Amino acid sequence: MTLIVTDTGFAPDDWPNGFHSLESAAAGAGCVECGIEIVPEDHIAAHRAEILAAPMIRVAVTGFADGRGFTLARALRLMGYTGRLRAGAGLIADQYAMARRAGFDEVEIDAALATRQPEEHWLFRADWRAYDHQSRLRG
Repeated sequence: MTLIVTDTGFAPDDWPNGFHSLESAAAGAGCVECGIEIVPEDHIAAHRAEILAAPMIRVAVTGFADGRGFTLARALRLMGYTGRLRAGAGLIADQYAMARRAGFDEVEIDAALATRQPEEHWLFRADWRAYDHQSRLRG
């Protein structure tokens, strides 16, 4: 079972339309209502039109030690993407605030991680705007 983490806690996955690859979207093979799954190896600049038209993007996260997902999220937001942006399963609660700062709206987790890191662990980091390093330095 997949859970979605937002600033308000855990919720069931409410995205009914599925995801297809960026390559598939670029080839016109995907459905209009479907989201796009972006992997770290994708060249997003070459597919700006497809990305900006997507109602939802899920960025694949290969593991909590791989920061490329954060870089992709930031690049998508700088590109002008304003739709729903999800971090695919692979992050841990300690990374939630950074995920939100990078531009993700939500994080996908599986039931096993939700058991190891319950909702209160994620909510502890939900006030992500208040505790960023730069704000503390600016005083």
